[in-house]
Amino acid sequence: MRVWFLCKVKYAKENEEGLLKNVSEQYLVDAVSFTEAEARIYDMLGSVIRGDFQVTNISKSNIVDVFFYEDIDIWHKCKITYIVTDADSGKEKKVTQFMLVTAHDVKEAFERIFESLNNMLVTFRVPEVTESPIVEIFPYEKDDEELLPQPGANLKPLSEVKADQERREEVRKINQPVEEDAFDQEEEEEIELKQYEEDRDE
Repeated sequence: MRVWFLCKVKYAKENEEGLLKNVSEQYLVDAVSFTEAEARIYDMLGSVIRGDFQVTNISKSNIVDVFFYEDIDIWHKCKITYIVTDADSGKEKKVTQFMLVTAHDVKEAFERIFESLNNMLVTFRVPEVTESPIVEIFPYEKDDEELLPQPGANLKPLSEVKADQERREEVRKINQPVEEDAFDQEEEEEIELKQYEEDRDE
């Protein structure tokens, strides 16, 4: 399931008279964390907003799904309610969710949310539809993967680390007898040399 973050952005916007006016706008970003949401909003708006802008607030949104219709870019927030039955206790529970849909007005948004949710297996109601202040929505795209932090180049898979350890152990075992033999040979040479010196002194 997508996680949507609401980002508030402040910047100087040029009005119809050509004058700059400070505005605060809201954007919805699909991300896995606050850090990624911030990185994505700066990346997305960097080429759109002329001049400097500031992200003043980022918060997790209660939006669970969005439905985009290409004929209009005005977003409407829809409150959806339905009843589910608990499998263990058998008790009924009311579920409330919020979704966004683009529409020209509230009436069309109401019709479009029903159209978008026609595959739901439970009967639902739409008790509230309001126009949203959200300017634009940025869903996750595969091209956005480059914004995610890359794993360290010096990290190795655990399997490779274990294999290296096993190879080192094998090398130690192979070299161990050689070291002992070398020690024994040196000891024998010392004994022979001592014996030779004693024989020579006599």
